[in-house]
Amino acid sequence: MTNSTGRFITFEGGEGVGKSTQIHRLANVLRRRGHDVLVTREPGGSRGAEAVRHVLLSGAAEEFGVRMEAMLFAAARSDHIEEVIRPAVAEGTIVLCDRFMDSSRVYQGVTGNLEPRFIQNLERVAINGMVPDLTLVLDLPAASGLRRAKAREGKNAAPDRFEKEEVSTHEKRREAFIDLTRTEPDRCRLIDANQSEDAVALAILAAVEPVLDDNRTGEPAKGRKA
Repeated sequence: MTNSTGRFITFEGGEGVGKSTQIHRLANVLRRRGHDVLVTREPGGSRGAEAVRHVLLSGAAEEFGVRMEAMLFAAARSDHIEEVIRPAVAEGTIVLCDRFMDSSRVYQGVTGNLEPRFIQNLERVAINGMVPDLTLVLDLPAASGLRRAKAREGKNAAPDRFEKEEVSTHEKRREAFIDLTRTEPDRCRLIDANQSEDAVALAILAAVEPVLDDNRTGEPAKGRKA
């Protein structure tokens, strides 16, 4: 292991932008360089959170309203952090997570129309100071992302709770993710996902390398509270 201090890097974006593919590509590069890497996802990532994942993505919680969904996401996130993410980072591992708190801000906050204070308070309790060192926002027009998601899952696959929504809703989420990179430029980087897979991977690596270089100092990341 070459890193003395762990890092927490999250991948965000709409449906079908290629997060899973790019996370695994980055993980392979980092492992070849000698880093300990953990790839995880939300909702899910820990035993308790994986149980909640099925409830959320199946749509079983939809009838109880977006506020209940937000609370379930937060509960899953809290378990994921305390059982998986925080211990791994403390041990010097680079944790790569497919979705995190920004998805809740966008999906339940922006397009779920939940009041900002509610989302902020829920986030504060759920993450308990575990703010990502870097968030990579993969950007792609919503219609293109949905086509990719459909092709990935096959023609006969049923869309999940969020994929089935209107394109206009997905496009609103896209804009909200872009806004995040403007309001939090120190943490968030916008990655053009409308390129070849190799080009996207290179752009991601270019954004990640400066964060990893900070490991050589042994200092904690600026974005994460102890």
